[in-house]
Amino acid sequence: MEKEQKAAQEQATYEQEPLNTEPQEEKVEQHEVNEHQEEIEIEEQEKAQEEQNDELAAANAKIAELEAKIKEMENRYLRLYADFENFRRRTKIEMEAAEKYRAQSLVSDLLPALDNFERALKIEADNEQAKSILQGMEMVYRSVLDALKKEGVEAIEAVGKPFDPNLHQAVMQVEDSNYEPNTVVEEFQKGYKLKDRVIRPAMVKVSQ
Repeated sequence: MEKEQKAAQEQATYEQEPLNTEPQEEKVEQHEVNEHQEEIEIEEQEKAQEEQNDELAAANAKIAELEAKIKEMENRYLRLYADFENFRRRTKIEMEAAEKYRAQSLVSDLLPALDNFERALKIEADNEQAKSILQGMEMVYRSVLDALKKEGVEAIEAVGKPFDPNLHQAVMQVEDSNYEPNTVVEEFQKGYKLKDRVIRPAMVKVSQ
């Protein structure tokens, strides 16, 4: 009787054992599912990180491009500003020069007339009528010189002065013991300056 009961118990235990394996299989499957899910989540995170990196790289590239354009525009602005300042300064200098030497063209045109006056005034008058004419011419000559002087015109000093190629034009050289070498000994034609600009150099003879 005891043997039969023991056998029955063993049989019952044997029949129940397969039932105990099902929860174990479910746990394994659930673990695998969880691992798979984690892998998917990791892949998605990595993909999202890559996308963020790509977006960041694109943004940095755009920023670099904009910075380069801004730099180029700044350089262009500086060049334009420098060109404008040079133009403004050059225009100012030209306007000042035009104002300063505004009488140059008139003076140049009057020089031949002054030369003719000077030549005429050297003529010796042999009667009262000629003397009167010469006196009138001298008055006109002096008036013209005074008007030119007001504009800054002055005759260049020549005789007895050291020869200056910027002021004098040597057309002859002579030996003259009365003068130091390289000194103007005679003036053939007067030279004139308008302020600090030579309108016509004096034509002179220079000692050797």
